[in-house]
Amino acid sequence: MLEALKRKEAYDEPVKEIRLIQTHISWVFLTGNYVYKIKKPVDFGFLDFTTLDKRKKFCKKEVEINRMFSPEVYMGFLPVNKFGDYSIKINGPGETIDYAVKMKQLPQELLMDRLLDKNQVETKDMERIVDILIEFYSKTQTFRDPHSIGSLETVKFNWNENFKQTKEFIGKMIEKQMFEEIKEKVENFMDRNKDLFDKRLKEGFVKWCHGDLHSGNIFIIDQKVYIFDAIEFNERFAISDVASDIAFLSMDLEFRKRKYLSEYMIRKYVEDTGDIDLEKLLDFYRCYRAYVRGKVISFRINDPNLLDFEQKEAQNTAKIYFQLANEYAKNL
Repeated sequence: MLEALKRKEAYDEPVKEIRLIQTHISWVFLTGNYVYKIKKPVDFGFLDFTTLDKRKKFCKKEVEINRMFSPEVYMGFLPVNKFGDYSIKINGPGETIDYAVKMKQLPQELLMDRLLDKNQVETKDMERIVDILIEFYSKTQTFRDPHSIGSLETVKFNWNENFKQTKEFIGKMIEKQMFEEIKEKVENFMDRNKDLFDKRLKEGFVKWCHGDLHSGNIFIIDQKVYIFDAIEFNERFAISDVASDIAFLSMDLEFRKRKYLSEYMIRKYVEDTGDIDLEKLLDFYRCYRAYVRGKVISFRINDPNLLDFEQKEAQNTAKIYFQLANEYAKNL
C-alpha cells in the first residue's frame, strides 16, 4: 500500500510531487495541494489502531475535533481501496483496505518548529495562539466529576502508565537514578497537592483539550495561525487540566531555547483568563509533557522501517527530553 501511494495515479487530483513523512503512529503523504494521513496498525496500549474499523472510527473523530481548531485545513476522511490484482487508489473502486484523513497542504517551511529554528516567531504569534486556545476552551466540554476522566485519579494513572512503559528504556534512554528521582518527585507532588487538583476540577479547568500542543502542530502563515493534529485516539490524553495543554507548548518552547516566548505566552494567558493557579501546576505538567515526549520518541527505536541514523537521532532526542523532565521534577 505504501509503495502504491507513492505513485501519482493513486490520487484523484493533480499531484505535484509525493513525499512520505512518518511519525510513530502515522504515514503522512504530501502531494503538493493535499495531505493524506494514514494511521499505522499499531497498539501502544494508550492507542490501538490495529483493526480497520478502529482506524475508520479514529479518522472520523480526528476530523471532527480538529475542525474546531482549523476548519479550513481538515477536508474529511476517505477510504483507501484496492481493485484488480495490485491497484490501490484513495477513494477508488473495490475493497477498502484502509482510511486516510485528507487535509489541505500548507507550506512545511511555515510550521512553527521550523520558524523557531530560524528565529521567526514573535510575541504577536503567541498572542494569536493564546486567543485561539481561550476561544476553544470556552466552547469545549468541561468535566467536573471527581471520578471522571481528567481527575487526579486519571493523572496518576497516566503517570503510572508512563513509568511502566519506559522501564524497558532504563539504561538506554534514561538512567535508573533519574527514572527513580522523577518518579519520587512526581508522586510526592500529587500527594501534597490533592486539594489543588480537586479545586481545579470543581472550578471547571478540566476540559477536552488539544492534547498534543507543540510547535510541530502549529502553522503560522502571515497573520493567521492554524493549530492541527489534536488528539482523538485516547480520552485520557485529550481530557485534562488546561494547564497541561499550556504546559506542553511552554515546555516545547523551552526545549527549543525560546524561554522568553514561553514566559510571554504564560503571562498573556494568565492575564486574559485570570487563571492564577495555573502557574502552580506548570512545572508538574511540563515535566509530564517532556517525559511523554521522551517515551514516545523512545518507541521509535523499535520501528523496523527507520534507518540507522533515524534511530540514533531518536535515541539522542529521547535522552534530551528525559533530562528536561528531570530538570522540571527538581522544582516540584
